Amino acid sequence: MQSFDQLSRYVFEDHHVRGELVQLRESYQQIIENHDYPAPIKKVLGELMAATSLLTATLKFEGEITVQLQGNGPVKVAVINANHQQELRGIARYDQVIQDDIYSLQELFGQGALVITVTPNQGERYQGVVPLSEPTVAKCLESYFQQSEQLKTRLWFAIDDEFKSVSGMLLQVLPVDKDKAVTDFDHLEILTDTVKSEEMLQLPAEELLIRLYHQENPQMFAPQPVRFVCGCSKERCESALISLGAEELEHIIDEQEQVDMHCEYCNSSYRFEKEALESLLQQLRQPN
Repeated sequence: MQSFDQLSRYVFEDHHVRGELVQLRESYQQIIENHDYPAPIKKVLGELMAATSLLTATLKFEGEITVQLQGNGPVKVAVINANHQQELRGIARYDQVIQDDIYSLQELFGQGALVITVTPNQGERYQGVVPLSEPTVAKCLESYFQQSEQLKTRLWFAIDDEFKSVSGMLLQVLPVDKDKAVTDFDHLEILTDTVKSEEMLQLPAEELLIRLYHQENPQMFAPQPVRFVCGCSKERCESALISLGAEELEHIIDEQEQVDMHCEYCNSSYRFEKEALESLLQQLRQPN
């Protein structure tokens, strides 16, 4: 039986290549369900979500990674954020009508860039930027790896016509015995190019890998669950209001009867009536 919302990592017994497969359904639906996104944006967000999950699995430390497309076209930004626990959230912003027959990134984003930001819990933040010179998310990410990591990498994405589920695959050479690794990669790339979208979306991970690489002896690790986590809460909203300081909060109370705060990621809304705001102000004025 197919298991969605999980990431599977694998290696090959006789090849210096690593691979990953992610298959998402509920977590993808939670990112798009509360937004009236047009079809091309649903597709881009699905591919970005699968890509971010795959990239997060490459992190060798605890932290976060953000994969963002930005430009001056009809879509201003599409972004997915994830942490090492495979907790993801994402959003897109656009200011024009998007036709359903638009497919290339250039038509959606105009002149822009792919920005990947890695933020470890300990250590320095790193950011890589490549121009949106390729028409698809997969090709842009492959260019990023070629320029920044100098590791030969291929990505494949599949998304169903009704935008219910999305899947992604990654192959990458291991940084050992470069000549053999490239030869191994080229062989496995040819095999992976035969994968069908319906196989990526419908087959269990183990069955798919055996079907693609039955002579290559793929070794799977235990799958890791992937889930949507927004992170918003009433408590976080209260903390944000308190961080404004007593003077600003008092001004808000004088000018407004209530404050409405909205989460762009999950579309949740939090309302603070005057009495609740005065309670927060009282907390601020209490001596430490």
